[in-house]
Amino acid sequence: MESMGIPVDIINIFRYWYRNQTNHVKWANRLSRAYRLNCGVRQGGLSSPKLFNLYVNDLIVELSSMRVGCKVGGVSVNNISYADDMVLLSPTARGIREMLKVCERYADSHGLTYNVNKSEIMIFKAAGKYPESIPPIYLGGKELNRAFNFKYLGHILTDDLKDDLDIERERRALAVRGNMLARRFARCTDEVKITLFKAFCQNLYTGGLWISYTKASLNTLRIQYNNIFRMMLKLPRFCSASEMFAQARTDGFRALMRKKAASLINRVRGSNNSILKIVADDPHAPILRNYVRIMNEFESRPPGYIRS
Repeated sequence: MESMGIPVDIINIFRYWYRNQTNHVKWANRLSRAYRLNCGVRQGGLSSPKLFNLYVNDLIVELSSMRVGCKVGGVSVNNISYADDMVLLSPTARGIREMLKVCERYADSHGLTYNVNKSEIMIFKAAGKYPESIPPIYLGGKELNRAFNFKYLGHILTDDLKDDLDIERERRALAVRGNMLARRFARCTDEVKITLFKAFCQNLYTGGLWISYTKASLNTLRIQYNNIFRMMLKLPRFCSASEMFAQARTDGFRALMRKKAASLINRVRGSNNSILKIVADDPHAPILRNYVRIMNEFESRPPGYIRS
């Protein structure tokens, strides 16, 4: 016998596991008394993401089958979920309200409780304009707060779809990482420092998503990137950036941004996700046009030039 394609023996193992698990709180090397956890999955458990996906899958299917919300190429994109973080997308307030009703019904029937204080709405500008009137949106009987910027999975979204705030977030994070490396590994060889720089300073989290930004924002990040490398290798403050990266055989800022853009395009085109396949198969998709522009921009412009 099988249930949902999963062998019954496996289901029984998980049932026994979760019914008999005990938990402790550790504080100052002391453990609390054991207690049982009656809901939720094990934090950090290898099986926990898949178990939660099974638990919430029916909600995602029901939302995706609704005739409201956003669509891309005829495919419903009215909800995007990552673990317990869910985003609902709709061009109208009515669509959001209908989807929230579905979420509330699912929560009532599955023992869930939404944290209304951590739930917000954001209204994106269309051609730089807002609608004249914005009706209230409720969840669990409480009006949701309207946000003008919101951090989702570490990336800062803004209502004007600009990336300047997210670039500043990454610049601050880069400064923290760079100062830590320069302080802790000051006595290491240049080879070790370059390896550490590549590992900790070249990721530029979500940098491949940056599309709309000002010249000043990206220039500030580029200068931070260059200065951290100079600081780690104890180079003169005003030495040539292109020369120092060439001698160290590592990517300068412009080369790094080109690679990030190319990498994201390749991953979108190679994805089996239905939404990403629509983007990849459309040669006129704005996201692809913008990434090609970025690659050409960093490839052909002289140093110091970044289009606003």
